[in-house]
Amino acid sequence: MHYLIDTHILLWHSDNNQKLSSQVISELNSSSASLYVSHATYWEMTIKKGLGKLDLNVPISEFQKIAMRNSFHSLSFDNEHYDVLEQLPLLHADPFDRMIIAQAIAEKITIITQDKKFALYQQLVPILWN
Repeated sequence: MHYLIDTHILLWHSDNNQKLSSQVISELNSSSASLYVSHATYWEMTIKKGLGKLDLNVPISEFQKIAMRNSFHSLSFDNEHYDVLEQLPLLHADPFDRMIIAQAIAEKITIITQDKKFALYQQLVPILWN
């Protein structure tokens, strides 16, 4: 199974946070799962860290390297992602979430999230809820 991880899920996973459900932990630790992190996630983390809304002990670039060493693949934006994003209904205004949703639609992969706003797009993209 292929999963695109929402920002808070990645942060909770890296921190062994108890907020993750047993089902999500099982999928994140499954040897058969392919786990992806959008470049939009790292962009969001960089902005939030700069605004003082995210406390990380390492630079975002180091966090990304750690994620990659832990079997998370980075998913950059390509033309198909931009095309999907351009056509995506404006049901949710958060630009980072919209980019993640567009990538998941284009790549035909499931999003792992706890953000209830993603439910607005569940007719377009599969979601594994935390």
